[in-house]
Amino acid sequence: MATTDHRKQSLYFPEDMLEEIQREATRQDRSLSWIVQQAWKVARAEIRRMPSVNDVLSAPARPAAVAASPAATPAATATLTAAAPNPDEPKS
Repeated sequence: MATTDHRKQSLYFPEDMLEEIQREATRQDRSLSWIVQQAWKVARAEIRRMPSVNDVLSAPARPAAVAASPAATPAATATLTAAAPNPDEPKS
């Protein structure tokens, strides 16, 4: 029989995202942890398709004409520029 590892970990979410997760947990009568675990299971494959920071930093530089090309997809740009807020940085 498999045992479950109940390690504790602090996770930081933007306030509006946390409130939305809390509302969903209340709606489903589930814990926040359960909601986040299910969200990870659903999103895991999509997240793994995203480039890592090392992939982005080590990618060869593209000519400016290619970067400004209308063929560049907005999704690719959003993936490269999206970043979670760092809770250790002071708020401006």
